[in-house]
Amino acid sequence: MSSYADVNVVWAGTSPASGRFHPAEIKSTAAELFDRFGELRSRGEGYLEVRMPDQDFPLLTVGFRGKYAVIHRADAPDSMSLLQGDNSMPFDEAVEVPVMDDPVEFTGDFVSSVDHACRTLQEFVRTSE
Repeated sequence: MSSYADVNVVWAGTSPASGRFHPAEIKSTAAELFDRFGELRSRGEGYLEVRMPDQDFPLLTVGFRGKYAVIHRADAPDSMSLLQGDNSMPFDEAVEVPVMDDPVEFTGDFVSSVDHACRTLQEFVRTSE
């Protein structure tokens, strides 16, 4: 992920030390964001909110537990959307993933693999879309 060393992002996320969401935003390189994503992934779950430094929106959130993730996108303060899942789970099954500090259940319609969520986050950081 060295190609992200010069890209800056603003993010908040689960603290690896406490396992709790820490809402204070961090401005860092995207490489540091992906390091945190990897650390949380190795611990089995986490939640991140990411935006570009010069704008409040769009904002992407990723909550994941085990091999499943759910991605939200906010385009304005009152506009939050769930991204369609990648068929990694049957649409009529459900999984809980963290949203901030709360476990929230989502059906397979909106569930992606953690790998897909990571690629989506990479694309968002690369393009802001």
